[in-house]
Amino acid sequence: MAIAHMKAILLAIDVLWIIWAAFLLYRIVDEAGAIRTIGQALPRLTPDIGMQALIIGWIFASFLQGVGGFGVPVAVVSPILIGLGFSPITAVIVPSIGHGWAVTFGSMGSSFTALLAATGQPEKLLIPPAATFLGISCVFVGWMVAHSAGGWVAFKRLWLVVALLGIVMGSVQFLVTNRGFWNIGAFIASLVGLIIVFPLSHWMNKKVRNSKTSNHEYKQASSDGMNQSENQISKSNLLIALSGYGILILVILCVQLVPEIKHFLGQVVIKMKLPEVTTSSGLITPSEEGRKLNLFGHTGMLLLYASILSYLFYRCVGWIKPEAARRILSGTVSRVMPSSVSIASMLTMAVIMEYSGMTDALAQGLATGMGRLFPLASPWIGAIGAFMTGSNTNSNVVFGALQMQTAQLLGYAVPIILAGQTAGAALASIMAPTKIVVGASTAGMAGKEGEIMRKLAIYTTLLVVLISLLTLIGTIYNQY
Repeated sequence: MAIAHMKAILLAIDVLWIIWAAFLLYRIVDEAGAIRTIGQALPRLTPDIGMQALIIGWIFASFLQGVGGFGVPVAVVSPILIGLGFSPITAVIVPSIGHGWAVTFGSMGSSFTALLAATGQPEKLLIPPAATFLGISCVFVGWMVAHSAGGWVAFKRLWLVVALLGIVMGSVQFLVTNRGFWNIGAFIASLVGLIIVFPLSHWMNKKVRNSKTSNHEYKQASSDGMNQSENQISKSNLLIALSGYGILILVILCVQLVPEIKHFLGQVVIKMKLPEVTTSSGLITPSEEGRKLNLFGHTGMLLLYASILSYLFYRCVGWIKPEAARRILSGTVSRVMPSSVSIASMLTMAVIMEYSGMTDALAQGLATGMGRLFPLASPWIGAIGAFMTGSNTNSNVVFGALQMQTAQLLGYAVPIILAGQTAGAALASIMAPTKIVVGASTAGMAGKEGEIMRKLAIYTTLLVVLISLLTLIGTIYNQY
């Protein structure tokens, strides 16, 4: 038990370091008013409510998930959509669906880090199938956002636009993650989506204006919402708002691409040798090195560097007042502490299950009971874990090792099964009760969480079914 706890502590530090630093950066950017500035600029791209749902509820929500997480996309986006004239329930459902594909490689890759920590698998093997599954789901998520915002009329009108944006963002995430930058995969992908949606919206607006009969939905954009966006936002203010994230990209690229900097920051590594242990039933856990922590080159440390530089920059341009530092720190602690306790507890439980033989027993039971149907069931195991625990990270921690051992017993490719685990968990995490409560409270729908959950359940089920089919196809393809 003592050795299991020692291993769990190292794993928890590895994951929580990223989570705390990522949310600190979000709090700094939010305190500076940068999130509000970006949110005010986006609706001005188009009066088409379908496109507004895609831009704000899909692409911008994914962008926020890339660097924030913890319900931030829904909490920030829902009030913006309500201001544009969307109904409160639609304002919650649209960003809830919209950010699901970005969860695994969002939050600076904290969920994927948890999967690596729980399974010990090399990232180069796990990234390609996971990025493929999530990239494909990105297109379907966009279609569902269009449908939830405007029904089949909006879907038919925007399906090609969604396909284009989804393919671009999914492909960018695949390329970025496979280049080794998996901790900013969803962030860069959604940022590219925001960039290309500017000329795309301009082209669509021009096309509608030149048509003889403009679309009914195009005319139905809320006048109140549009009036909120009429205040001109200068390009310089928009660039300042985005500069915090620009600093983050610059810091990560410098460390990853400049060998001298990477070597300098990687000189201090914390590691622990864990001895071999044997249970009373004879289960042997061999000696191993615990999770290595690169003290100054860790992703969490890079986020901390970016946070400090962003804070100083916003202070210099007058967007943050000196007294804001306390609010930033207290807000970070109050928001992240509950999740941190949950993640640390889940990690400890998972490691104890591994050392005691529980995970092995469950894997043998699944292998015997599911047999060849296991690839179809694998994403549902991840989905149930995310629904129960409230996050993709926790699901990966609890079920990652179980899925890996079951795949090994059945002779399936471990990376494919783990891709199904994390993709299913990511897409199902959108309807976790903890997230729905956050969304309902920000949209003024407290007490109506059941209604939101019922509508989300249809979309979530279809997305997990998609991942099940992709997992099955992936395992069959790998066998041949």
